Amino acid sequence: MHAVDVLRYGYLWVLRHVDALPEEEWNTPGVCGVWSCREIIAHLTSFEHLLAEVLNGFLDGGPTPYLDQQNDEGGERFNDVQVGQRARQTPEETMAEYTAAAEKVLALAARIPVETYRQTGSLPWYGMEYDLDDYISYGYYGHKREHMAQIAVFLDLLASSRRSEPATSAA
Repeated sequence: MHAVDVLRYGYLWVLRHVDALPEEEWNTPGVCGVWSCREIIAHLTSFEHLLAEVLNGFLDGGPTPYLDQQNDEGGERFNDVQVGQRARQTPEETMAEYTAAAEKVLALAARIPVETYRQTGSLPWYGMEYDLDDYISYGYYGHKREHMAQIAVFLDLLASSRRSEPATSAA
């Protein structure tokens, strides 16, 4: 596998879906549970920050507040807190943060030697039977595909409801 390519494809997949999203629908709830599309992107943003910490651990090291929070509080609480921290962001601000975080991940990933991605057990908190390639494939690429499928369904429902709306006629 080529982890940098997988990360890039996931990033482009997100952009493709949000580009099709009408501006007025970014905050419509119910796309994924109670979350809107903006909240899904806020959620994915927190995961990009977390992945940057993980990747940096293979490079320069440094603090890992996102990883620590997820490990300490569990996934559901991590999601609630992280999405909540971005609640006041506009869609543009949410996308800007997501884009910056995803581009940082791509830059870090490009610096990691290919053989490092295949070192089984290098992420003990994820599972000793897994490697960084697995983590990226399942935890990031698959995660983005899942949430973009939810946005795609939402877009299909929007299109369907707009087709079924009665046309207004000028009197």
